[in-house]
Amino acid sequence: MPAPGSETYPSPFPTFDHDGAQIFRSAIGPAELEAIEKAVEDLPADRAGIRLYGITQLCALLQASGVIGRIAASALGSNCRPVRAILFDKTAATNWGLQWHQDRTIVVKEKIEVEGFGPWTVKQGLLHVEPPFELLAGMATLRIHLDPVPETNAPLLVAPGSHKLGRIPVNEVPDVVERHGVYVCTASRGDIWLYATPILHASEASLDPFHRRVLQVDYATADLPSGLEWLGV
Repeated sequence: MPAPGSETYPSPFPTFDHDGAQIFRSAIGPAELEAIEKAVEDLPADRAGIRLYGITQLCALLQASGVIGRIAASALGSNCRPVRAILFDKTAATNWGLQWHQDRTIVVKEKIEVEGFGPWTVKQGLLHVEPPFELLAGMATLRIHLDPVPETNAPLLVAPGSHKLGRIPVNEVPDVVERHGVYVCTASRGDIWLYATPILHASEASLDPFHRRVLQVDYATADLPSGLEWLGV
């Protein structure tokens, strides 16, 4: 599970303020889980990750005052808002590993050339751009677990405290993971992991693949400059 040569992060559970990651056990109940499942039930089942936009059934849950959004608000404040959502699933047919990395892009409505923003990419029809790191440092990400994620079903791996280091050059990532250690973010259905968006994280292929549906939502408080606008969810 953890990267070769690294040590698993010790107990107790990490906290968002100290480590950049924190779990909220049983954060959402059966009714909310059913609502999320119903909202995404018609999405393609053969894609590992699907970027979501315009699914109105999710909006009330994800807003800062909603059952899910209030967890992001506990870290960022009540003026935070959801700015990107992705549904991940790992099955025997869609089973992949993800190397250690920092999330570096946001999704916007329209391409406007602004100093410090770039390069630009299009993923699943949505316009992505890499912003200045300071913007990412003010964001938080939630992972809402629709299925159990034991160690055999590809849990998220994080390097606690790595979000405090700024943008980490790719060639320095292994050393940072070695120094900071690895926390294995196992979860039960209904749990939510909160983490600082720029934290170093990874995921291995599932050893025992079955559904591992995770709704991942980025939150931000800052407005974008010079006419750029968040796409939102």
